[in-house]
Amino acid sequence: MLLRQVALTCENQQVPISELTRVSAALQKQVTDDFSPLWGVQATVDAFPTLEDVPLGYLPVVIVDQVEEGAGVHSDDKGQPFALVEFGKSWSLTASHETLEMLADPSGNRLVAGPSPDPEGPSKVEFLVEVCDPCEAEQYAYLVNGVLVSDFYTPDYFDPQDSNASRYSFKGSLTAPRQVLPGGYLSWHDPVTDHWFQELFLEGDNPTFKDLGVLNQNGSSLRSMIDGLTPPSRKLSHLPARSSVLKSAVRAGGAMDKAARARASRLRAQIAEILKKP
Repeated sequence: MLLRQVALTCENQQVPISELTRVSAALQKQVTDDFSPLWGVQATVDAFPTLEDVPLGYLPVVIVDQVEEGAGVHSDDKGQPFALVEFGKSWSLTASHETLEMLADPSGNRLVAGPSPDPEGPSKVEFLVEVCDPCEAEQYAYLVNGVLVSDFYTPDYFDPQDSNASRYSFKGSLTAPRQVLPGGYLSWHDPVTDHWFQELFLEGDNPTFKDLGVLNQNGSSLRSMIDGLTPPSRKLSHLPARSSVLKSAVRAGGAMDKAARARASRLRAQIAEILKKP
């Protein structure tokens, strides 16, 4: 099985290397324990202090101060994917989102056929594979090592029929094929008209459908184009201080840090005793 290698790095001065390595360890655990068994993708996630430290062959996920436009996964001048993540109190949620989507589809052009979500649309369409978008909102996130990460859909998400035996997202927030939860969206292509469409559940009590028209890729990936026409995931980095999800992450992170410090203190004392022996 192909092993993909992800580099988590930072282009600002606000993320200390200790935080960078803590988040990368959580993302590695999420990929290994949660994502890989469902999607058949194996990957490493490592932290590097700067872009210059990232070895060739790694897929960079870069934390930056601000991304007014263009948050998400892009392609460099050689067509290789990289992701931009805007820094904020909950930047790990965005980093998880972009890492998983890049691993599921590095090219940003993967399409999966399925029935149209729009009852007035064609019977068969092509969905763009963006594994976190339909369940990207904060209330569906979960904790790994006390770090906030994103829920994601499984390959069963595109099944033509609902089944009690199927699992549609890792945490179970999605309960039916092609479902879009509040705060999420789904994008697809109609091969008959060549138009792109979205189901958006960004406000109100019900999702709405949007016709994006014909898209001219002009060298860009489909994901980059769709992301440019959709409210960016950068908002996931800025959960409000009152967010119960963020508060839970802060409490869990604090508990993890306290336990780690206690273990480190005991281990350090034991090491000191060993080193004193003749």
